[in-house]
Amino acid sequence: MMSSLLPSLHHWMRRRLRALLLVALCVPLGFAGCSTLAHKERELVFNVAPGTASWYYGMPQGMVEKRLPIATATGVQHVDSWWWPADDPKAPAVLYLHGARWNLTGQLFRIQQLHDFGFSVLAIDYRGFGKSDGDLPSERTVYEDARVAWQRLTELQPDPARRFIYGHSLGGAIAIDLASQFGTHAGERAPARGLIVESSFTNLAEIAKSLSTPWLPLQLILSQKFDSIDKIAKVDLPVLIVHGTGDRYVPSRFSEELFQAAHGPKKLLLVPGASHNNSMHVAEEEFRQAFTKLFGIAPNPA
Repeated sequence: MMSSLLPSLHHWMRRRLRALLLVALCVPLGFAGCSTLAHKERELVFNVAPGTASWYYGMPQGMVEKRLPIATATGVQHVDSWWWPADDPKAPAVLYLHGARWNLTGQLFRIQQLHDFGFSVLAIDYRGFGKSDGDLPSERTVYEDARVAWQRLTELQPDPARRFIYGHSLGGAIAIDLASQFGTHAGERAPARGLIVESSFTNLAEIAKSLSTPWLPLQLILSQKFDSIDKIAKVDLPVLIVHGTGDRYVPSRFSEELFQAAHGPKKLLLVPGASHNNSMHVAEEEFRQAFTKLFGIAPNPA
């Protein structure tokens, strides 16, 4: 989650400002040593916490764990997935994409909330998280993992009108990237009903600038871009953007900028006083109303 990423990134940038400026110069020239800093950057961006979250109380009854294969240049790796079907066989299904640091064991409270809303939920750990294969994630690999998970969701819920993508924090950027890949032609049915983004940001460079030195050309320095502000304009789906105004890690103005850049049907839900992690809980009824008004579906509560 961004609560862990941002202080770490802030501290690192202040200590490594000169090194980062050197990276900006050496990237186009391919100087040796840049890959080491890029590796450090990925460690800080994803900030993977190993093991099981201390508050994890076990997998709920009815949840099914499955390893999804993904082809790589060196062979087949696997992405760990959790599928929690709703009691209603006609319930909408959502692909849940989490943020940095915590694996699925640390995400169960939000998965539970989506399930309680009436969704069937498919959640994944990106490679490098939890039980998934791989070592250190990257922007490229998490995008690949999301696409494999989406393919799995289409099998679990064949009706495109009942499929949704949801991303929290860094997962919001991954969700926006996935939705931006859904090119549809006139008259074709959209592959999903909608996109839900909570507590996310415009791009990683802007988040870093807000914590360090505004004049630094971080868009040239950072190897991990997560450029949602450009991609959301390509999303041809209704978009619900949710953000707590009390978010201390990702200011809600970032979601306002994403909302302005989005085209087509859209809704911005700013939740007064809500934090980075609890907007859906604080504004449960407002979330339901916004969801129903924008997407035209009212899931049956679990």
